[in-house]
Amino acid sequence: MISVERHGGRIYDGRMSTKTRGYTFAFLAIVIFSLQDAISKHLGGAYPPIFITMIRFWAFAAFAVVMARRGAGSLRQAAATKWPLLQWLRGVLLATQIVLVITSFKLVGLAHSQAIFSAGPIMVALLSMPLLGERVGWRRWSAITIGLIGVLVILKPEGEGFDLGVVVPLAAALTFALYVIATRYVSRDDSAMTSFLYTGIGGAVVMTLVGPFFWVTFSPTDSIWMLLLCFTGISSHYFLIRAYDVLDAAAVQPIMYLQLVFASVLGTTIFGETLGVNVVLGSVIVVAAGIFTIWRESVIARRLAKKTMAENVTA
Repeated sequence: MISVERHGGRIYDGRMSTKTRGYTFAFLAIVIFSLQDAISKHLGGAYPPIFITMIRFWAFAAFAVVMARRGAGSLRQAAATKWPLLQWLRGVLLATQIVLVITSFKLVGLAHSQAIFSAGPIMVALLSMPLLGERVGWRRWSAITIGLIGVLVILKPEGEGFDLGVVVPLAAALTFALYVIATRYVSRDDSAMTSFLYTGIGGAVVMTLVGPFFWVTFSPTDSIWMLLLCFTGISSHYFLIRAYDVLDAAAVQPIMYLQLVFASVLGTTIFGETLGVNVVLGSVIVVAAGIFTIWRESVIARRLAKKTMAENVTA
């Protein structure tokens, strides 16, 4: 039952306050993600990205275990999955992507990297056809094409403007797209909490296998930054989970593009980065295409849900 209250001639619907809460959680997640990226860039300039990622995943795994126990009642229930290998692969993919992200911040900068990362939804839509068997109409094909053009504008692949370092953020965006595709696939049978648990545990295990070979000692100051990085990693995912509890993915994802704006501000003001006209223009194109792609996916999903519901009723 939805509560409705009247104050000063205005009617306040309980659903509105819930949505506001969801958008607040999403905004907090984006702000913290941006701070997390800035800290990662700072630490990545002095320490091995693999080692940083290992410490992050130790904290992330502990958080995932706590959340899984609360959400599923027990770890055994949360760990029950029909796709064990694919779930472990998801953790490996995300851990690999974070290593690539930190490396990218070091090579091409915070703002430029985020501009390329913004092509993620376009890559997901492109890969969903061969890997998930999804059918894509002309509207989404048009958005994918325009988005890829935007990526080319960002990369500026001609003359002396092309930098081989952009291969790293491209690889990070592709790896994350594969992670999203794998997540969509397992979500057909496994709960979100199960996937979350395997993401943390799988990433922590694989990074623990390789991370100790890159072990270094943090300076006292950087030890504090590392603790803050772990805290931001936990809190950002917590707020994002709370946002998805209230809002659809189609409502959350466009807000996530604000991370590109925050990254540009932090990159230019703190790290002295410069943004070329091609990066700004390409980012606008990619973001517009990405938002349209996400919107179309949500429209199609609603149609399929209504069709399935109607078939169940007639049956």
